[in-house]
Amino acid sequence: MTQRPVQTLLFCTGMNDQVKTATEQTRELTDNEIRERIIHLAFAGDRERFDTFITALREALPSDVTVVLRGSAVIGVRWEDGAPFDADGPGTSDIDLTLVGGDMLKLWSDDAFYIPKLHTAPLNDDTPDHCPSLVPLRRALCRIAGREVNIQATSSFVQYARDVLLDQPYFELIEGKKEGDDDADDDEPTDDARS
Repeated sequence: MTQRPVQTLLFCTGMNDQVKTATEQTRELTDNEIRERIIHLAFAGDRERFDTFITALREALPSDVTVVLRGSAVIGVRWEDGAPFDADGPGTSDIDLTLVGGDMLKLWSDDAFYIPKLHTAPLNDDTPDHCPSLVPLRRALCRIAGREVNIQATSSFVQYARDVLLDQPYFELIEGKKEGDDDADDDEPTDDARS
């Protein structure tokens, strides 16, 4: 895998018109509308498959981990070129997950960071050595979704910077529990958009 330099990752400002329009439109949507878009695009409209995906994440990750979905499954077009989700055929676009909190950064190999100890390179088929402990989860998620799933870990600071400074909308699939949230109802849905 070719790693992108930190400067390219953090200071990309050449957003094309399709991506800019899709980003602006996404920011106008409600949480439910974004969730429905994700289910339609990434899960072929199958709510049960989406729910199974969420359940697999909940069962595999500590409760203090926030799981964020970003990329074309959220805004509907690829960041690089503005092409629609699955432009190259069904199942060809991937799902980009980011894990925030819960000591997830500690699971990645030292050489698997874009920003040391703050933001990882993705775990995917080409990089199983980046985070071996999450390979089984990733494989299960790929089977459930019927497409590739990339997993990264990041600090809350980098997550904030990507949203606010780089204008990259995301959707919070699972909100991590904070200290003192132990009394919260585990059955209560925690899906939430941050866009």
